[in-house]
Amino acid sequence: MDFKEQYQKLGKQIKFLREEKRLTQEKLAERAEISLDYLGKIEVSINCPGLVSLFKIAKALGVRVKDLFDFE
Repeated sequence: MDFKEQYQKLGKQIKFLREEKRLTQEKLAERAEISLDYLGKIEVSINCPGLVSLFKIAKALGVRVKDLFDFE
């Protein structure tokens, strides 16, 4: 699996967890203190999030960072 595939799966996992928590992109972006545009692009694998963003997203979702990578 190459990095592009990894980021695609990461984006899908973030979207899955967001929807599981019944959060809109707007609400998650607000909670994570990132822009709505940035979050949307992460979910569709246009942007590759850095470590700080991943920590913010995980905290906003109420999960551990490693849970974001629980897609294999």
